[in-house]
Amino acid sequence: MKAVYDVKTDTLVLELRAGPVAESNEDKPGIILDYDADGNIVSIEILDASRRVEEARSMRFEVAA
Repeated sequence: MKAVYDVKTDTLVLELRAGPVAESNEDKPGIILDYDADGNIVSIEILDASRRVEEARSMRFEVAA
């Protein structure tokens, strides 16, 4: 899993798995879900991230026990 914040476009991409995107769906305005050919979610794109995400330039990752 990988997270990339692009300052120039103010876009946050959460890549959940590697692989090509076959289909994209803007489920809610500014939230794009990308799927592979089998319908599995590949990534989540958040447009205008600085307005939607607290601290878009930093990330904390936790694994629940």
